[in-house]
Amino acid sequence: MSKNLTKRAEDYSKWYNELVVKADLAENSAVRGCMVIKPYGFAIWEKMQAELDRMFKETGHQNAYFPLFVPKSMFEAEEKNAEGFAKECAVVTHYRLKNDEDRPGKLKVDENAKLEEELIVRPTSEAIIWSTYKGWVQSYRDLPLLINQWANVVRWEMRTRLFLRTAEFLWQEGHTAHATKQEAIEESEKMMHVYADFAERFMAIPVIKGLKTETERFAGAEETYCIEALMQDGKALQAGTSHFLGQNFAKAFDVKFANAEGKQEYVWGTSWGVSTRLMGALVMTHSDDLGLVLPPNLAPVQVVIVPIFKTEEEFDKISTVVADLVGQFKKLNISVKFDNRTTHKPGFKFAEWELKGVPVRIAVGPKDLEQKTFEIARRDTLTKEVVAQDGIVSYIADLLETIQNDLFNKALDYRNTHITEVQDFEQFKDVLENKGGFISAHWDGTAETEEKIKELTKATIRCIPIDAVNEEGTCVLTGSKSVYRVLFAKAY
Repeated sequence: MSKNLTKRAEDYSKWYNELVVKADLAENSAVRGCMVIKPYGFAIWEKMQAELDRMFKETGHQNAYFPLFVPKSMFEAEEKNAEGFAKECAVVTHYRLKNDEDRPGKLKVDENAKLEEELIVRPTSEAIIWSTYKGWVQSYRDLPLLINQWANVVRWEMRTRLFLRTAEFLWQEGHTAHATKQEAIEESEKMMHVYADFAERFMAIPVIKGLKTETERFAGAEETYCIEALMQDGKALQAGTSHFLGQNFAKAFDVKFANAEGKQEYVWGTSWGVSTRLMGALVMTHSDDLGLVLPPNLAPVQVVIVPIFKTEEEFDKISTVVADLVGQFKKLNISVKFDNRTTHKPGFKFAEWELKGVPVRIAVGPKDLEQKTFEIARRDTLTKEVVAQDGIVSYIADLLETIQNDLFNKALDYRNTHITEVQDFEQFKDVLENKGGFISAHWDGTAETEEKIKELTKATIRCIPIDAVNEEGTCVLTGSKSVYRVLFAKAY
């Protein structure tokens, strides 16, 4: 199976596209720009969703659901937000079809069914949610309002790529309202840390936490916090964002509350989200030329057991031993699959589960039963060892933890060796073209310089690291005064 997979060194982009399809994660749909997430891919997304949902609820948030459609006038209420998303909006103009008299059996838009006001298919839900909050918030006793929704959104894309950029995608979006500016800022920062914690502990992806520049900020936000990850090809990927909205949406939708003294004030807002783009990050961070490499914490199948037999009697004996083993794994909440298909040979199964990135494979044959051993194969290192049957379940439990940690450390080592400090623009261009990764460079703080560097190199400022220290220097492009370094990279 993996023999037909393009090698990363040959064409990283093609490798990624092929792997997503061959590993049964997703495929392009009959609707241009949209994807079908297949059961195996959706199982990974469900595990992500479950962990994130738990983390949101532990931080006091509740789930709700809001309409897919937003009236155009409502969408326009916060001007910067509307302007920022205008070119990506899908618009509903009519509310029904009718039979086409000129083409029997076909349909056409009923010209008499034009909507009085167009409806925007949500590219993000601030407008519909803040218009709703106006009725939910009356007093300081109603605050903070901590709401999340799991939903789909549409952002019209001409050039699409499975998981990374599609016209419709799945995500969660949190929207919160607070009595004070400080509370809202703390919420924005807290959710950035939640995302970073999830990325590192479950996805085994090290991230850099930082602030976006004004140019890269979410439309309608006063500050955007982000986590940035580095893929194996040296390109960055924005893995999550959290926005401090100030009072912009509260003022646009007249969301006020009576404080303890009875005085009317506008609330302070935040919004934050991650999407199925995380699936792309997971694939590109860990996988290799043989297929997916999944961190155990998110693998739909953590352990696969493959029987090796010639006779039905051998198969029955193996199945009896495996049944007990499966029961023990399940007691420890380790997801296990006994691949007892008789339609495929062991070699085929090995290749299939290798392609799908299952962290641990156990092979069981007649000799293993005699010797009371199992052959254990690690997907991440492709190493094999023979282990005694006694204590095998606790051994595998420890091994899964080791694999999770090893994947994170491997990605961390790669990331750390691909953060390069540069002093001038020639060095900047050389590192960008020949090494890749994050480039730590001084910037004069102007949007003009930021845009010029992007125009010349296609590199953007990924973030101003939150732990950036004051350091006198000169801008890598203009030579003007600079007080700290920012991180540049080419990005997805």
